[in-house]
Amino acid sequence: MLDAEIARLDAQLATVVTAAAPGTLALPGVGVHLAAQLGISAGQNIDRLRSEAAFAHRCAAAPLEVSSGKTHRHRLDRGGDRQANRALYMIVVVRLRYCARTRAYLERRTREGLSKKDVMRCLKR
Repeated sequence: MLDAEIARLDAQLATVVTAAAPGTLALPGVGVHLAAQLGISAGQNIDRLRSEAAFAHRCAAAPLEVSSGKTHRHRLDRGGDRQANRALYMIVVVRLRYCARTRAYLERRTREGLSKKDVMRCLKR
């Protein structure tokens, strides 16, 4: 009985997300549940998110500088929506596995001296 209810709710969610964000679903690595989470994180008043950087800050994917002396590095902001950050992480993982452009970006940035963790941070942003 619960499996049938889950299937029915998943179908309803797919209908709503397809109507609300068809462009997001068309992106590689983005499924119904991840697109729904990103839509929830954006909220009803999407006009207040003026740029990609504002959305990245809201999703806790914006880099914060934690430099000291001659060391220059960044870390992720831990103050944002952690579920949205998880959705972005899953999208990056899937794209690294299946998208040739994303793998090429990883290789290029690794040659530039960034670690895989830093490249994934850049991809989430």
